Amino acid sequence: MLTQAAHIFEGLSTFGQMDAQTILIRLALIAVGFLLIYFSAKGILDPMVLMPMGLAMVLVNGATLTIEGKLANLFVDPMLVEPEKVVNSMQIFFLQPIYNLMFSNGLIACLVFMGIGVITPLDYLIAAPLTSLLIAIGSELGSILTFPLAVGLGFDYKEAAAISIIGGADGPMVLFTSLELAKKLFVPISVVAYVYLSITYALYPFLIKLLIPTRLQGIVMDLHSIPKVSSRQKLIFSVLAAAVLSILFPVAAPLFASFFIGTMVRESDLPRYQRFLDEVLLTGSTFFLGFVLGALFSFYVVTDSRVLLIMLLGFVSILLSGLGGIASGLLAYKISGGKINPLIGIAGVSCVPTTAKIAQKCALAVNKHAIILPFAMGPNVAGVITTAIIAGIYVGLLR
Repeated sequence: MLTQAAHIFEGLSTFGQMDAQTILIRLALIAVGFLLIYFSAKGILDPMVLMPMGLAMVLVNGATLTIEGKLANLFVDPMLVEPEKVVNSMQIFFLQPIYNLMFSNGLIACLVFMGIGVITPLDYLIAAPLTSLLIAIGSELGSILTFPLAVGLGFDYKEAAAISIIGGADGPMVLFTSLELAKKLFVPISVVAYVYLSITYALYPFLIKLLIPTRLQGIVMDLHSIPKVSSRQKLIFSVLAAAVLSILFPVAAPLFASFFIGTMVRESDLPRYQRFLDEVLLTGSTFFLGFVLGALFSFYVVTDSRVLLIMLLGFVSILLSGLGGIASGLLAYKISGGKINPLIGIAGVSCVPTTAKIAQKCALAVNKHAIILPFAMGPNVAGVITTAIIAGIYVGLLR
């Protein structure tokens, strides 16, 4: 009777095949999945990525069964390397074709980048490139300083570089770098990165209130001070920037190509392409990004004892980048003679357009006339470029 019940309710019976520590990890991951769904539904975390991720984490850690004498699931197996097994797996695991064709080669990051490019305005970056780049460079503090910290905690150079890129707060960039440099840690690094990207909604406003005087947060910037940039100029900039950056950092060329093809479509009279890249490609790839990452985060994949260290270093990296952005914003305020609202500094952390919106929200909370979003988008876009450059440098030197 018990044997029959074990076959019928196989997911429950697999708990009996685990030691106490594994059971706790499995239950903890299921609980985390439920929390991601709850906080996403409440609007505290980004629901576009973390709601499907949370559901997948619940399901993949609950729906455990025995395959060929080993505990597994029917979602995806990222640990396969032999070509024959990789091909055969696509007939067994229902998310395996998506993982093999979109994740293992970094294609998913490029698809997301195309969608980000098509929704990203370039006006202030072109109108004030020095200010935008100054802030963006300062906002890479976490991407740089976390590297020696990670090495000091026992990670090798490749793993440390992949973890450090979390500080850029750019999900596709983290995917790309971790797949290139630390494939065995790709899952925990990517999941940690996307969870922390949502935490910026709460963390960065707290840092702003703590470090930027209230009177400075309400500075009104003159929208008429932004020179008009034509679509032709933005199109030329996209082509030249993609070409130059790809020549200088060829290892990151797929990312540059993807982002700037998006900006080119935005500035061209191609409304059908714009709708496709935004409403179809970006929406679809974001959904599968969250769902597949959640399915990858199973108890038998996430067994590396260093996951807690990755969580700690990821938070430190995001924190340092936020502090660097705020410091750069305050520096820009000083250099401009008080004309620049220092809040745009936080937008240098390249989570497009989240950090720019955080800057705008904080400004409006102090002064309802402080419209700074168009100015914040300059450092925001520059941050995408500087993070891609740093990722390219890491991959180029360490691959």
